[in-house]
Amino acid sequence: MISESDLPNGRFFNVHTTRFSNITMTFSRQHLLGIRELEPAEITHILDAAENFRHLADRPIKKVPTLRGRTVINLFFEPSTRTRTSFEIAAKRLSADTINISASSSSVTKGETLLDTARNLQAMSPDLIVIRHSSAGAAHALARVCQAGIINAGDGAHEHPTQALLDALTIRQHKGTLENLRVAIIGDILHSRVARSNIHLLTKLGAHVRLAAPRTLLPPQFAAIAERNLEIAPNIEDALTDADVVIVLRIQSERQTDAFLPSMREYAVHFGLNKKRLARAARDVIVLHPGPMNRGIEISSDVADGTHSLILDQVANGLAVRMATLYLLSGGTPHGAANIGDALLRDST
Repeated sequence: MISESDLPNGRFFNVHTTRFSNITMTFSRQHLLGIRELEPAEITHILDAAENFRHLADRPIKKVPTLRGRTVINLFFEPSTRTRTSFEIAAKRLSADTINISASSSSVTKGETLLDTARNLQAMSPDLIVIRHSSAGAAHALARVCQAGIINAGDGAHEHPTQALLDALTIRQHKGTLENLRVAIIGDILHSRVARSNIHLLTKLGAHVRLAAPRTLLPPQFAAIAERNLEIAPNIEDALTDADVVIVLRIQSERQTDAFLPSMREYAVHFGLNKKRLARAARDVIVLHPGPMNRGIEISSDVADGTHSLILDQVANGLAVRMATLYLLSGGTPHGAANIGDALLRDST
């Protein structure tokens, strides 16, 4: 496994300059490897572009010619429904040529290493490679050997940057801002790349984050942190008190090698989110879940399907965020994203 200290900052290249929120900046990332290395202005930059792509879903014509002639490879070594499908749809709506490769259909099953696979794909001159892998640092390893832009779609328990971005977009749409919001993250934080990316993003943008988990599912480095914007709640009830946003995580059994819990039933009793517990939160609280959900364990159906739930909004925003990511890493700007639909309509007349 590649340690976090071994991870590079990534390579950079200059693209267009854009103006938003009275700030002029250049989006200069070649890769999207994690939230940890992004500046707050860069995060806002991506969210602004995604907001424009979100409106594109309401147009009669959803496909735009923005990435015509570009090639995007989706390289997924772990099962995925939402992330893989949304990246594929995002690339196709941007008119990119899209290739999907899973572990079972790759030469990895014959003993080829991940880096050799990446080098062979690079020899075919793709523009972007989206990778999901069970090993932390897999996306960073590809960034070292590929000229193509690399997008991290989840690497082990390390990071899942586009999930944090779509969560932030969902929160911003309903709360207007992330600054000073009280956000409770509840569940298997130890094994969750979603939790790590969200902690980095939320604290960078000024939200106050509370973590609640069984002690066996709380990373030691988080338990030792005493920062203004990040705290460890002693129980789920304290984490939920006056919370503006609740992010529920599932138990990641597939990443667990030891017995971290007596049973799922006991976890549901002590840390499951239900309507009674949710009543402790703010009246206009919103509930998020990255999926897949284990109903009756980390979240009850009446909460998952209730009026506070924005889980399906997250899915819709996931498509917008992934369109924005593909677009920006290919040299686009948030301002340009706003005019894509109009340009398409002009081109079609």
